[in-house]
Amino acid sequence: MGVTLTEKAADEVKKIITDQSLPEGTVLRIGVQGGGCSGFSYSLNFDTDTSERDRVAEQHGIKLAVDKKFDPYLDGTVLDFFDGLEKRGFVFNNPNVVKSCGCGSSFQV
Repeated sequence: MGVTLTEKAADEVKKIITDQSLPEGTVLRIGVQGGGCSGFSYSLNFDTDTSERDRVAEQHGIKLAVDKKFDPYLDGTVLDFFDGLEKRGFVFNNPNVVKSCGCGSSFQV
């Protein structure tokens, strides 16, 4: 799988799954969508289904699903969780990004 989930991000995902009472077998779906000022933005969703198009892996007790069509955009990406005084949230560290917007929510490869 081209995406790695840090232990800190996995802990936060587990907390969200518990807090929202999501069903057993819920997967974290990571993807890319068109939009933002740099062309692409990341998508994070919960899903209960996977297909043959998905790369599925379990990391730190979280099952991840990434559609194979996103491999060129996400290969080598690390999904982390930042919890600081000024901001809190998931952070994508993607080595394929050549340009990103000032707010950091969109990117270009």
